[in-house]
Amino acid sequence: QVRLVESGGGLVQAGGSLRLSCAASGSIFSDNMAWYRQAPGKQRELVAGIPWGGATNYADSVKGRFTISRDNAKNTVYLQMNSLKPEDTAVYYCNAVRQIGVHATDYWGQGTQVTVSS
Repeated sequence: QVRLVESGGGLVQAGGSLRLSCAASGSIFSDNMAWYRQAPGKQRELVAGIPWGGATNYADSVKGRFTISRDNAKNTVYLQMNSLKPEDTAVYYCNAVRQIGVHATDYWGQGTQVTVSS
């Protein structure tokens, strides 16, 4: 079991920055980690991913503005968000995928609200 707790959300003006953190209850060394977001009336979408041993990946809408990183020693994943836009407003969720053999299990945090005012 992995418990994920997000923090760092809030209200910011367009053009501003926020840094989200996702603290895991245990080791995430071999887990694929990601940030998703869900805006009102929309489906949850992948924002950025950081596999345990692979390259990071980003949604086209955030490329060049957001950066995902991980600190395995602190069991924490970060999402640095710069040049924020009103359309970035959403609840942001941390996700961990733990692969054991052919079996993969998804874990989710409770989400943190990000609101960008114009």
